[in-house]
Amino acid sequence: MNYRILLSLFLLAGLGCHPPDSIGAPSVPEAAPAATPAPKRFNFVDVRRRAETLATQPFQDPAGTLPDFLAKLDYDQYRDIRFKGDKSLWRDAGLPFEVQFAPLGFLFNRQVAINVVTDGEPKPVEYANDLFDYGRNQVPDNLPKDLGFAGFKVLYPLHTDNHYDEVAVFLGASYFRAVGQGQNYGLSARGLALDTGLPKPEEFPYFREFWLEKPEKEATELIAYALMDSQSVTGAYRFAIRPGVATQIEVKSSIFARDKVQKFGVAPLTSMFFHGAMNERFFDDFRPQVHDSDGLLLATGNGEWIWRPLNNPPRLRISAYQNTNPRGFGLLQRDRGFDNYQDLEAHYQTRPSIWVEPMGDWGKGSVELIEIPSDAERYDNIAAFWVPEKPVEAGQQLEFNYRLSFFLDLPNLSPNGRTLASRVGAGGAGDLNSEVRRFVIDFGGEGLRKLPDDAPVQAVVSASTGKVQSVVAHRNSHSGGWRLSFELVPQGSDPSELRCFLKLGDDVLTETWSYQWTGVK
Repeated sequence: MNYRILLSLFLLAGLGCHPPDSIGAPSVPEAAPAATPAPKRFNFVDVRRRAETLATQPFQDPAGTLPDFLAKLDYDQYRDIRFKGDKSLWRDAGLPFEVQFAPLGFLFNRQVAINVVTDGEPKPVEYANDLFDYGRNQVPDNLPKDLGFAGFKVLYPLHTDNHYDEVAVFLGASYFRAVGQGQNYGLSARGLALDTGLPKPEEFPYFREFWLEKPEKEATELIAYALMDSQSVTGAYRFAIRPGVATQIEVKSSIFARDKVQKFGVAPLTSMFFHGAMNERFFDDFRPQVHDSDGLLLATGNGEWIWRPLNNPPRLRISAYQNTNPRGFGLLQRDRGFDNYQDLEAHYQTRPSIWVEPMGDWGKGSVELIEIPSDAERYDNIAAFWVPEKPVEAGQQLEFNYRLSFFLDLPNLSPNGRTLASRVGAGGAGDLNSEVRRFVIDFGGEGLRKLPDDAPVQAVVSASTGKVQSVVAHRNSHSGGWRLSFELVPQGSDPSELRCFLKLGDDVLTETWSYQWTGVK
């Protein structure tokens, strides 16, 4: 449904005078006309009001039945449909941003209303079939003329002034992605994650309508508003998209709960990890590693930095890091060496990391990491998000504001020694059938590099189950950092939560390396 703002203008004018008491008495001057109220401008409050009203109504899924031509498209056929560049929004206005629209088809069967806000006035974007080049697809003659759009892409001169690069895309449910300089699309962000990782179907809220503010000629950000809807919640979102070396998207959200939500995931990130250095099972692949992200980084409210390597586990694995007012969390791609991927097409070494920085206090809760077994790299099998401590009840209203950064490297993240690499293999005497596992973690950073080789660095290692032995910390002359290694003797079939870090005296030198070992059987 498209919405328009109805503006009611009221002109208030008053004329007042008092009759003179006598011929010589001064008269009271006429009152000046009252000022005309400024026209109302569309903003976040309007979207929030719509979300609040929508939450009082039963959910109605507008997902329609697409024509067979669109519904039966496979991934490659859908990608062959391209928006015509010369029809890009604002192409002829000489603005720093352009917008292109995504077609319906393949998995995208919900029509998304898109509006443009010019001088405070919203106006729907009109759909037309000739906005698209359908490539090698055979287009039927009777293709409906009111199909509508599935989403949109944002373009900006990211690398050179005379070429507009795609910097962000909003497409499918509440998914969106972005890139900064020198990056290729990888992991995604979402507006909200509901009941993810539970033994029941996940609920996917979706953005049903967008409003794009027309930018000024010197603008460095694009403002987009979105109205979210699903069975359990509605929501109003404001996105401030700021392209750059590390593209940022500042998110403001107001959520209204129709029903109780068992697991409420805030600022969710979705990624892919097929295989890497911590493999717990065999992958027959010429490439050493295949993943969009290789670890979860968490900055806790008390100042601790935690690094958790990702994996493609033999069975579902869920980890929760309880915290109060986290300073940030994200899914990162730290390994930037092409030699560790050897993929000339996917460019995994330039996939962006995403860092979530809360704006304001989020209270008590946990950062939850979900790792799902996967047999192909086309599946997103990694999810991370913030879960408030208290369940979300029907009728509740919540606000979460945060900043997303899409980057290759942010030096200020984890200012102490950071994890460079994590490896695991047979322990003991090297017997391949041994249940003893050896973990090797390399830490690096300027502080570690400056330490003398004979510095009395200590390794602190703990395990929730099993026995830790053969703990060693020593200089790694090849990386310039320090290597920590230890062995775990598993106990039974229970998972073991592992933690380790380096210290010198009372000073913690590194982030805390954290991992859940579940065995290979």
